[in-house]
Amino acid sequence: MIRLADQSVVVDLEGIERLKLQDFAVEVLAHEIGHHVLAPANASDHYRLLARIRQGLPTLEQHAPMVANLYTDLLINDRLQRQSGLRMHAIYQRLVDYDDPIRKPGVWALYLRIYEILWQLDRGALGVMVEDSLFNTHAWLGARLVRVYANDWLTGGARFAALLLPYLHAAEQEKEAQEKALQQLMDTQSAGQDCEPTGLIDFDDDEKVPQLHPSEDPLITDIDPDEEEASDTPRDEQIIPGRGQRREPFEYGEILRAAGLKLSDHELAVRYYREAALPYLIPFPKRAAPQTLEPQMEGLDVWEMGDALDEIDWLQSLSYSPQPVPGITTLKHRHGMVAGAEPATRPVDLDIYVDSSGSMPNPQQRISYMALAGAVICLSALRSGARVQATLWSGKHQCISTPGFVRDEDSILSILTGHFGGATAFPIHKLRDTFAQRDLQDRDCHILHISDDGITTMFDQDERGNSGWDIAAMALEKGRAGGTMALNLYREWTTQNATYANDLRKAQDQQGWEVYAVTDLAQLLEFAREFSHRHYGQRSGTLPSAKFNAE
Repeated sequence: MIRLADQSVVVDLEGIERLKLQDFAVEVLAHEIGHHVLAPANASDHYRLLARIRQGLPTLEQHAPMVANLYTDLLINDRLQRQSGLRMHAIYQRLVDYDDPIRKPGVWALYLRIYEILWQLDRGALGVMVEDSLFNTHAWLGARLVRVYANDWLTGGARFAALLLPYLHAAEQEKEAQEKALQQLMDTQSAGQDCEPTGLIDFDDDEKVPQLHPSEDPLITDIDPDEEEASDTPRDEQIIPGRGQRREPFEYGEILRAAGLKLSDHELAVRYYREAALPYLIPFPKRAAPQTLEPQMEGLDVWEMGDALDEIDWLQSLSYSPQPVPGITTLKHRHGMVAGAEPATRPVDLDIYVDSSGSMPNPQQRISYMALAGAVICLSALRSGARVQATLWSGKHQCISTPGFVRDEDSILSILTGHFGGATAFPIHKLRDTFAQRDLQDRDCHILHISDDGITTMFDQDERGNSGWDIAAMALEKGRAGGTMALNLYREWTTQNATYANDLRKAQDQQGWEVYAVTDLAQLLEFAREFSHRHYGQRSGTLPSAKFNAE
């Protein structure tokens, strides 16, 4: 087996002895190394190949790891046999049981027959004695595919999967016999374990094009598409969609699991939204403090055991004594702090509340722009040194939060990608307790709500009978950095007489909440990108007012 996380090769020496392959050390190791340098070569291409192969296996996507293994084995072994002169065919001859030749079509039979054609071996040289014209045609197509797509093997992956698809529906007894033989070759099944996926949430440029069966590919069959029926669209005239389409979280998770990653739906969602947020990250705003403080050397102190080793001033220590004695003759600089010439900056903390009621999608199954917008803003805040408290809420007693204001990405994203799907009742007590004891020594904190008209439950009474209006006003006062509501509302909400509209107008006019209305949840991404610049950045005042979303 191979491991892409640390570029390792693991060899089962007992298996080598059992199969009598002791004389093929170069061939076996060259094959395993071929996975590291040719196909899949790296974790990203391994994930992408699995995604392509899953497209060619409708209803049988669970077999993608096995099909990918067979496909990359064919690519590697053909190159080693033809270009390096290694005895790859002899290994398969050792694996063949000539007392029981294969006489029925199947995955294992097709795989071996492709080798016979690739290496111009006599029929039956690898134990395949199938007398079926369609089977032999498929084997020829497979051999052509390996040669044609040797340097573009990602494109050929889905075509190879389509070729194997009917053979994966073999009878159960044949399947058991084939799996026993194939299991000896599965050296990339868990190759992606412990790897960090990148570049997988978006489809490749040509991935959404309908995938061809090898029999329909003019590069494989050498049939000019102009000679086919006029209704057929030549391959070079197909419309290839560009980037912009994104996998759903559940698709992303299935590909990672096929690569060998053992993660829960929640852990997969954290990885998905972290990567999805990266292109939109911006430096979070910082507020100017009166002055910076700069270190100034004031003298020397004795360096003692337990101090950092790089603090020792060796020049001063050796001039004091040529025989350094730790804790006695070792010296370090003593620094004081003086006001600098430039103003300092201070990050603005973020207290974010994300609605997870029944009207919101589950971020672990379908893309949630609520979670993605929250991830963009929170990761931007962390990038600048700010701390974040994230709260996910739905009905009464359905509320989870980070343990206060933290700088842990995983902790924050774990909250944002959770899902309740219940009723709607804002956790007033959380807002109250967060700001009740806050004083002037604490950092300024901006309050952000991502929700819909259900946010107005924030103005109800809490469990102690306190008015939600009073709590919201107190939080804004003690936060000292304002509050924003990004809400999924009707376009004309400002002109409606509904209770929620009246409450939002009151919050905006009397308490100073900034209300941004988005008619499509996808617009939350644009809001997330512009959020910090509007309120704190150097471009403050250049963006439209809060009313622009409603017009």
